Amino acid sequence: MFVAMNRFRINEGQEEAFEEVWRNRQSRLADVPGFESFHLLRGAFDEESRTTLYASHTIWHSEAHFADWTRSEHFRAAHRNAGDNRGMYAGHPVFEGFTAVLSE
Repeated sequence: MFVAMNRFRINEGQEEAFEEVWRNRQSRLADVPGFESFHLLRGAFDEESRTTLYASHTIWHSEAHFADWTRSEHFRAAHRNAGDNRGMYAGHPVFEGFTAVLSE
């Protein structure tokens, strides 16, 4: 199992708009071999930076399946408008990938 996460810092007041972008996207993930599940997670609000932390979290059968998706037309289509809504982001997303070493 491989977990792919992107962490986002969203500017105060933009949380609802950010969530709406994700709700209205055409992910096409269900059509991709090796895809298992997706979650959008909301974390805590940071008083100092005036941002809310979010993470997109996908589970893949393997890292190879994830890598194949990143080279696919499905990936390009899903990220085609990634530069829109710049005012909601406090910086670039931060990617983190994890390979399972223990599952119960």
